[in-house]
Amino acid sequence: MNRTNFKLSILGVALLFSGVASAAPEVYKIDATHSFANWSLRHVVSRASGTFNDITGNVSIDRANLANSSVDAKINVLSVNSGFAKRDEHIKEKDYLDTAKFAEMRFVSTKIEAKSNTEGVMTGTFTLHGVTKEITLPFKVLGFGLDPWGGERSGFEAHTAIKASDYGFGWAAKPNAPLGDDIEITLLIEGVKPAADKAKK
Repeated sequence: MNRTNFKLSILGVALLFSGVASAAPEVYKIDATHSFANWSLRHVVSRASGTFNDITGNVSIDRANLANSSVDAKINVLSVNSGFAKRDEHIKEKDYLDTAKFAEMRFVSTKIEAKSNTEGVMTGTFTLHGVTKEITLPFKVLGFGLDPWGGERSGFEAHTAIKASDYGFGWAAKPNAPLGDDIEITLLIEGVKPAADKAKK
């Protein structure tokens, strides 16, 4: 190989790796009809659970390097569902979620630490009941694939726990409070790639 061809080969390899390194993360829109924020907390001596089933936002995922990924998600607090409509209306009242004043939760990631190509820990700001705090969420990438309608989808699962008292909820401080302070949260997120992004391929 002469010197000119050698230089061209080196240039080609450099451009190849440069293209891989600068590849943009894939963006998936959160599918509100197939995504859930499940919650659980102590009720007297047992536990109560339910979900928020209206989640919107975007997941930007770099499959080769999860640390380059990000999440911006909003949860409609009015979508609370404990399996009993009368109780749900009670939960929305001022003494509890106060949905008339605080109708939305939001999580925005600020850092992602990758443990592998499919697992990591997300750090971000979480806003609930007018209070914003930093939380961490260990997460798993469940997979990618085509749906029956020709769309491209992704799946994610994350877990965290928060204290109600950290967000201004006073129920746990009351004597003989029926509800506990510790709230466990599991996020089941399904994303769908926007049609415009698929058309670029």
